[in-house]
Amino acid sequence: MILPKASVEKLIRSAGAERVSDSASLELLAILEKIGQDIAQQAKIYATHAGRKTVVDQDIKLAYENLYKK
Repeated sequence: MILPKASVEKLIRSAGAERVSDSASLELLAILEKIGQDIAQQAKIYATHAGRKTVVDQDIKLAYENLYKK
């Protein structure tokens, strides 16, 4: 896992949860990492198409919008 479990637990608590199970933290962690990887892969495609080796914030925004804002 790339993201720390404690950070994901903090995220869930910031949404209003008083208690968070380990399994809930791990499940959200897996989902967030999958979403992050999907966005990063798509952003790399956009950067390459634009003739760049560097992924920029606009690539990430565009990838997110195209993958998840339908």
